[in-house]
Amino acid sequence: MFARSLAAALLVAATLFAQPVRAQEDQTFSPKQAEAVRKIVRDYLMEHPEAITQAIEALREKMRQDAESDAKKSIEAYKDELLNGAEDPVSGNPKGDVTIVEFFDYNCGFCKQTYDALMDSVRADGHVKAVFKEYPILSPESGIAAHVALAARKQGKYDDVHRAFMKFRGRLDEKAIWRLAGEAGLNVEQAKKDAADPAIEKQIERNRQLARALDIGGTPSFVIGDRVIASALERDVLKQLFDITRKGGKLSQ
Repeated sequence: MFARSLAAALLVAATLFAQPVRAQEDQTFSPKQAEAVRKIVRDYLMEHPEAITQAIEALREKMRQDAESDAKKSIEAYKDELLNGAEDPVSGNPKGDVTIVEFFDYNCGFCKQTYDALMDSVRADGHVKAVFKEYPILSPESGIAAHVALAARKQGKYDDVHRAFMKFRGRLDEKAIWRLAGEAGLNVEQAKKDAADPAIEKQIERNRQLARALDIGGTPSFVIGDRVIASALERDVLKQLFDITRKGGKLSQ
């Protein structure tokens, strides 16, 4: 630990010999003393170049810890909106003891890749609540698909439409969106009217604001326990996350 702290200090100090010394009234070192410090740092780094790598690793670790701390605070601050949004589609066990929240885009290949793993894992566990946050960021067509999926809730067809969009291989355009929705059993003409409801756009905008508050910039991103995970997830990882959250995740239901 001492070595890392020393390396970090040396790396910061090393910037001194790359910059002219500023004359300030409260200057700690005289120009001669500052030059001596530069020489000590320069000589040390020439003899121990691994110190730079250690300093970078220490900085990365600190940044990771700071990011985790910030995420935990944000998750706690938005806990109710994450877990209990009245308009959010929900799958799995609504009274489950673990909740996983997914931010996704229907034109995201990694979202489609993780769909089966997520749904199978939620089903196999039996005590997990899955909350879906429509987060269309990849294309205008992603926004159309999100509106159609949320409109499908009024016909009790969200799960069917969601599955159809996620199972579709290729880029969803408007023609494919409505074709798949109809094949999933949706009354398309009614859905077109429902999808234009301003409340749906407001819901999606709330999801965008929530994503920004949690520093979520890509899809798929998951919130589970006190963690934000920006990655596609496999079945074994999901099972581990469910187990870990049960043992100590702050957002366990």
